[in-house]
Amino acid sequence: MMNNVSLVGRLTKEPTLKFTQSGVAVCNFTLAVNRPFKNANGENEADFIMVQVWRKPAENAANFLKKGSQAAVSGRINSRHYENDKGDRIYVTEVVADFVQFLDPKPQGHGNQQQQGQEGYQKQPNPYGGTSNTQNQNSNHFETSGGSIAVSDDELPF
Repeated sequence: MMNNVSLVGRLTKEPTLKFTQSGVAVCNFTLAVNRPFKNANGENEADFIMVQVWRKPAENAANFLKKGSQAAVSGRINSRHYENDKGDRIYVTEVVADFVQFLDPKPQGHGNQQQQGQEGYQKQPNPYGGTSNTQNQNSNHFETSGGSIAVSDDELPF
């Protein structure tokens, strides 16, 4: 049997970071995940999924995510229950995340990794020398500026 879930969505509010009595970090946030279809009125709908992250990934999520941030989450579905102050049994279903990927672009001005180029292009370091101009993050990182690439036989995996 397998209990595995992967989601991509946006945070609906600021994440909350707490620590257990033994000092273990836990971060909770709600992810709005769009449904892949439109309703009868032609509008998009979303599901609001509670996510819980533990330890160092929890601290990273609390430090780098904020309301509106886009994130990918991979983990498992967890169901639990507790009794509230009135004695009612409350059931909770949430995703316990093993992995959280921050999907928003890195803000400009953090280091010299990316500099603004001509016509709104991002100048990004080219691993083959020089600078390659790309318009979006889906560019081919293996493209060069037209020059040849020297590869010795020792570098080939076969």
